[in-house]
Amino acid sequence: MPQERSRHAARKRRPWRRLNRGDLAILSCGVVAFLSLTFGSPMFQQGQLTAHVSAPATAPMAPGAVPAGSAAAPIAVTGTPDAAPAPVKAIPAAAAPAGPQLPAAAQPVHIRYPSAAVDVTIHPLDLDGAAQSSRTIEPPATKDGYWLTPFGIPGKGSGNTTYIIGHSWEGADAPFNHLSSAAAVGDRFEVETAAGTITYQVDSITTYVKSTLKDSPIWDMVPNRLVLISCYTEDPWGKNVVVTAYPAS
Repeated sequence: MPQERSRHAARKRRPWRRLNRGDLAILSCGVVAFLSLTFGSPMFQQGQLTAHVSAPATAPMAPGAVPAGSAAAPIAVTGTPDAAPAPVKAIPAAAAPAGPQLPAAAQPVHIRYPSAAVDVTIHPLDLDGAAQSSRTIEPPATKDGYWLTPFGIPGKGSGNTTYIIGHSWEGADAPFNHLSSAAAVGDRFEVETAAGTITYQVDSITTYVKSTLKDSPIWDMVPNRLVLISCYTEDPWGKNVVVTAYPAS
């Protein structure tokens, strides 16, 4: 028994062994594992995020591209909170509606006015100086229409009114007779030209005593206006019917 007690005493008095590098490594791993389990992964994630943001880019990236090896993230995460807001692109104010697209100004060759039963060929009619100044014009005795060449030409760039006239016939049906009875404001009709077709909309219908027609405002220079003139069927010898129209929108 004495000998056994002496062994225990010796075991108690043995000095502690110093920790070597291996012991320190094992101890460090244990501490790191303990901290990881205790505080969770956010600590390491934060370290990774900081390293990623502060690292300089090695090459320019396309807008919206995701760096290799990193997960996609909401756009807000990649922005800098204190950065100035991106400039707002100015939106141009709505432009005023453009007028109708017209073919180049050219000779009219046909008119189709369905609601007034007018569907006739148009011929050019030259006027001498006396007819132009007196506005007393007598077209050929046919049922066609006649374009007064000294005035406006229908189409883009027209600087004056286009005049198309035709006879109304007493005792016989004729296309221009229907301007007196069937034409109405708001009607649409088409004039075919050498460059294309133009749709017009009726703006007004007026009757004039023939002796006053030459001094009326229908002879004013109005770009892109079109005027149809014929005899007024209820008084073919004393009055004219005048239909004014403009290119339809």
